[in-house]
Amino acid sequence: MSEASLLNDPDFRVPGASRGLFDVFRHRYLLTLLLKKGVATRYHGSVLGWVWSYVRPGAQFLMYYLVIGVILQADHGMSFFPVYLFAGIVAVNLFSETLRNTTNAVVDNASLIKKIYLPRELFPVAATGVALVHFLPQAALLFIVALLCGWTFGWLQIVAFVIGTLIIVLFALGLGLFFGAINVAYRDARNFVDLILMFSTWASPVLYVWNLVYDRAPLWLYHVYMSNPITGAVELFHDAFWLPLEPSIARPDNFLVYVLIGFAISLVTLMIGQIVFRKMEGSFAQSL
Repeated sequence: MSEASLLNDPDFRVPGASRGLFDVFRHRYLLTLLLKKGVATRYHGSVLGWVWSYVRPGAQFLMYYLVIGVILQADHGMSFFPVYLFAGIVAVNLFSETLRNTTNAVVDNASLIKKIYLPRELFPVAATGVALVHFLPQAALLFIVALLCGWTFGWLQIVAFVIGTLIIVLFALGLGLFFGAINVAYRDARNFVDLILMFSTWASPVLYVWNLVYDRAPLWLYHVYMSNPITGAVELFHDAFWLPLEPSIARPDNFLVYVLIGFAISLVTLMIGQIVFRKMEGSFAQSL
C-alpha cells in the first residue's frame, strides 16, 4: 500500500496523535492505574500515612484561627467563625493541591513519557484525581465539625458544595494543563504557580468576609474579585456549611451571576489549557 493511500485510510491514525481530554475516557484503565499509583505513593514510607491528610489542614486552621480569630480578634462578630474559616481553607487547599499536582504531572512522569506513547492528558487528570482523593478526608472533617455545631442536612447545601468543588477542579485543571505544558520546557512555570498559590488564600474570602472588599475597593475591582472562580467556590462552601448556622448574615448581591461567571471562566481556562497542552505535547519527550 502506498503512503498516500495509507494516509487516506479511515482506519489509519498517525502514531502519537491525541484527541486531547477525550482520550482520557478511552483509556480509563490506564487512568485508574495512574490514579492508584499516585494515591499509593503519596505517603509511601511515612509513619503517619493518611493521617497527614487530617493533620495538615487541622494545623493550618489552628494557625489561622489563633492569629485571625484570637490575637487579631477579626472574627467579624461571627458565632461560628471556625466553621467559616475551615470551609474556606478546605476549598483553597483543593485548588492548591490540584494546581500543584497537575503542573508537575508531566515532569514527574518523565521516565514513562520518554519510553512509550499514551495520551499525555492522562497525567494531569490522574493528578487531579489524586488531589480529590486527598480532599475527601478534609471535606469529611468539615462535615463532622459543621454537624457538631448544629448544621442540618439540606439538598441545597449539597448542591452548593458539589458546584463549588466542580468549579475549583475545572479551573485548577485548566491552569495545570497550561502551566504543566510550559513547565516541561521552562521550569519557571513552577515558580509562577507558587506565586499564584501564595496569593490564592488572600484573593478569596477565606480569612475575611466579602463585605470588606465591597466597602473599601472600587466597584469595578469588587466585580473582578467576585468573578474570580475561587471566590465563588469559597462562598459556595460557606453557603453549604456555614450559612445554615448563621442564616441572618447578608450574602453578596447577584451572587448567582458571579458564580455563573466564575464557572464560565473555569471552562474557558480549561479550553485554553487544553489548546496549549496539545500544541506543546509533541515535544515533551525531547524536552524531558
